[in-house]
Amino acid sequence: MIEMLQSPFMQRALIAALLVGITAPAVGIYLVQRRQALMGDGIGHVAMTGVGLGFLMSANPIWMATLVSVLGAVLMELIRTYGRTRGDIALAMLFYGGMAGGVLLIELSDSGSTANLTSYLFGSLSTVSDGDVTAIVLLAAFVVAVSLGLRRQLFAVSQDEEFARVTGLPVRALNLLIAVTAAVTVSVAMRVVGLLLVSALMVVPVAAAQQLARSFKATYALAVGIGVVVALTGTTTSYFQDVPPGATIVMLAIGVFVLLTALAAPLARRRARALDADSGGGADCTAPMPGSRRPNDDVKV
Repeated sequence: MIEMLQSPFMQRALIAALLVGITAPAVGIYLVQRRQALMGDGIGHVAMTGVGLGFLMSANPIWMATLVSVLGAVLMELIRTYGRTRGDIALAMLFYGGMAGGVLLIELSDSGSTANLTSYLFGSLSTVSDGDVTAIVLLAAFVVAVSLGLRRQLFAVSQDEEFARVTGLPVRALNLLIAVTAAVTVSVAMRVVGLLLVSALMVVPVAAAQQLARSFKATYALAVGIGVVVALTGTTTSYFQDVPPGATIVMLAIGVFVLLTALAAPLARRRARALDADSGGGADCTAPMPGSRRPNDDVKV
């Protein structure tokens, strides 16, 4: 363990993993609320074009992927809003075009080949550079600032757009902000988890937290905690066992989800019995189950 912590590339990898564990669930909770759990996967496809542009222009692939994925996320949100019946076809063309564009551009570059894509698709510990860590720190700071600073507004829009519009919130701007923040998160996570698996780390910890948490605040905190634990544990396991970090992190997250799901059922029965006893034997039909959303609790964040 001491040898691992003294290794410069593992120090960089652990910092990146910590930030990924924080940012991915912090944004994923809003995507889950909006029923857009697969949005991160689509952005990951688009970000491939940014990686290819980075190699072609001899620029940092993370910054180029951020630029392209932000543009792609904005376009996705506009398609969602105005696309109507043809929206799914437009999104499919955007996703597959992003992946194909990345492969084509990296082959046209002098410094890259399709072999270089593996670390971006599935994550790699040894390829996280000092420049990557700097970019990840700056991008993660933006994600955390948005997800915490505007949590009430983002939750309101994610929960009920019509109600948020009636209350005077700038719904369109907030929707675009969620899309942009998701795109930035994909760029943050691609060096550790990989573009093809980043969506899982945005969604699975949130789904796991919902099994036990009974409010938005508790779900947010527990999801971030799960994200940090599985990201650091998966990165450490990858170092000692020589396995892909992204796949290891995602499997650990799924394992936590299965465990918490198994624990949630007996806890729900115990709560139901307690409520039944408190009400003198009468069933309380309004009592929420673990993982369900309680608007009154959710707003108090």
